Amino acid sequence: MNIHEYQAKELFEKFGVATPRGKVADNAAEARAAAVEIGSNIVVKAQVHAGGRGKGTFKNGFKGGVHLVQTPDEAAEIATQMIGQVLVTHQTGEEGKLVSKVMIADAVDIEKEYYLAILMDRESRSPVIVASTEGGVNIEEVAEHTPEKIFHQVIHPLLGLQPYEIRNICAKLGFSGDIAKQFGKLLQGLFKLFMDCDCSMVEVNPLVTTPDGRVLALDAKFDFDDNALYRHPDIAALHDPTEEDPREVEAAKYQLNYIGLDGNIACLVNGAGLAMATMDIIKHCGGEPANFLDVGGGATQEQVRNAFKIILGDPKVKAILVNIFGGIMDCDVIAKGIVAACQEVDLNIPLVVRLEGNNVAAGKETLANSTVDLISADTLADAAAKAVKAIAV
Repeated sequence: MNIHEYQAKELFEKFGVATPRGKVADNAAEARAAAVEIGSNIVVKAQVHAGGRGKGTFKNGFKGGVHLVQTPDEAAEIATQMIGQVLVTHQTGEEGKLVSKVMIADAVDIEKEYYLAILMDRESRSPVIVASTEGGVNIEEVAEHTPEKIFHQVIHPLLGLQPYEIRNICAKLGFSGDIAKQFGKLLQGLFKLFMDCDCSMVEVNPLVTTPDGRVLALDAKFDFDDNALYRHPDIAALHDPTEEDPREVEAAKYQLNYIGLDGNIACLVNGAGLAMATMDIIKHCGGEPANFLDVGGGATQEQVRNAFKIILGDPKVKAILVNIFGGIMDCDVIAKGIVAACQEVDLNIPLVVRLEGNNVAAGKETLANSTVDLISADTLADAAAKAVKAIAV
């Protein structure tokens, strides 16, 4: 789960991470009031889950999702141009993202920008701090062209962040004296936030020093472990479903693992590994998968029916490939779900079904005795080839 920048600031304040003052607004009047409270030198920032906002363009022609202003009236005017409009950046794609809120924040003078992040490292099974003297830019470009400017510090998950590790990071960033003390306090607060809130990523870009000798976290991106959100109802409440693919939001209601893709052959599979293999073979046969959809090992007929509805709600889908290997899963349950779904919706695209495993004979009989127009397949390769061919026809 991701959160907005203004929500990140609220968490920073809770954990003692130094950051400029900021308030959220969802209309011009609120933006003006927030600007009056903050004072002069104000930044107005569109709140969407995407990077590159400053260089983005709104579909109404307004340029930039980040603007510096000097007065409350200017803040209100900029907010009017942003709120309710669609912002397109290099990360949103051509469809862009609707801006429903803006953040009004204190614009600080910057002396130097840095990059700071805390991630979970699978190799060491530990949190790792990633930092660089190059901030405010695309960190991937720094990694590609000047990787020596990025360094890592693995943190023991039980011992936590140690003073010598903070000193090591300070030295590599070139911090000393009071700046080092401020950074140490900020990093301790950030690490506590990361651990206490079950984050999988906290990225501060840029982390800045100011001419008046402050160290501040200017912008932040968070990613939380969805499997741990039950422990954090306050964080779960920050979830903004309007920032996500509506198909993925709908799938989550039925405990379906769904990710939308750009292809035209929809997949309905049980098991993440089998789903990945199905997408690979579709690609191998010359097709393009439209989604990753794992109904899980114990899906019900209701889940299968809803999975079909979500798939058919995608106008790009030109064929459906069902690939089920029954271990825990009962193939007849899948078959009954397919029949029920096809009876409820107007299925006017090719449907390829491959069933194997637990109770497969009953599943195939259910499909054979139904009025569903489908293409049967014996193997995964056969199913993928038939799905690609069905579209070509």
